[in-house]
Amino acid sequence: MNILRWLLNTQLKLSQKQNKNTGFTLIELLVAMLIAFLVITPLLGFMIGVLNTDRQEQAKANSEQEIKAALDYINRDLQQAIYMYDATGIACLSGTVDTTTCPNASTTGNQLPTSITGTNRIPVLVFWKRELVSQAITITGSQKDDAFVYSLVAYYLVKDTSTSTTWSNTARIARWQIKDGVEGSSTCTGFTETYSQCPDAGFKAFNLSEKGKTLQQKMNQWTKGTGTYVQQPLVLVDFIDQTTIAQQAPSGTCSSSDFQRIPASTVTTIPTGFYACVDSVSADNRSTAEVFIRGNAQIRLINDETKARYAQNKSSYFPSANIKVQGRSLIFTK
Repeated sequence: MNILRWLLNTQLKLSQKQNKNTGFTLIELLVAMLIAFLVITPLLGFMIGVLNTDRQEQAKANSEQEIKAALDYINRDLQQAIYMYDATGIACLSGTVDTTTCPNASTTGNQLPTSITGTNRIPVLVFWKRELVSQAITITGSQKDDAFVYSLVAYYLVKDTSTSTTWSNTARIARWQIKDGVEGSSTCTGFTETYSQCPDAGFKAFNLSEKGKTLQQKMNQWTKGTGTYVQQPLVLVDFIDQTTIAQQAPSGTCSSSDFQRIPASTVTTIPTGFYACVDSVSADNRSTAEVFIRGNAQIRLINDETKARYAQNKSSYFPSANIKVQGRSLIFTK
């Protein structure tokens, strides 16, 4: 009986020791929280800084890659050019009323498309090119051959004044094109000739037959064909710097007085993120162009056009690149 009582007392004492609360005091908890705050806060700030830096560098890298890709595309396009319009020529095609420089301007109006979306639509590069159409001509049976046709191409600088749900609040570059058809035996609406592939609506070939006029005068008096343009421009690249000269953007200059800047640097209300310098007819009768593009990586981080304008101390957010291209083809005329 004594042994049983002793065992029960011993077990009860062990149970009481195990159930004893041995938690932290309030002071110990406060000290632990203070130490954790002093350690975690700097680490959290460091991590946020790393993430922001990575985001900024990624935005810059994306802009640089897109600009390079756009210039590569324009470079390949211009290499096929047979004639590039300078500032005077584009003014003629856009409807400038000057019967001396633009013989047909007073009666024909704008020869370029007017339906491009955007309140500011500035034609920067307009040129004719010779383009290959694969397997367009039927020889006999299933045998086909390639053909070459002429195309009119225009690159626009487009800027919306209102917030766009599709594009950024900066500027963008759009490309528009119409091309000739391939001769054949089928009729096409609006055209008297027969084709195997119809020309685009509004297309008309340039005329070099008039004597006593220079090549520039002949090309500047080109007028569109019958019908309404139905071809829609395609955006080549977005996030182009929308800052104007009036807003302290670099004005940009041409490398030589032989080139005409498009648009002119005297127009201070047009964005300078995309412009060209063109020499329509050089000494060897070829056209040459210098193309300049400046992107805007800051708008990828700040979705506010007024806070994402060019500034010298933020120039790293506005990567730029340029190319100089001479058309490989040329036009012989008297």
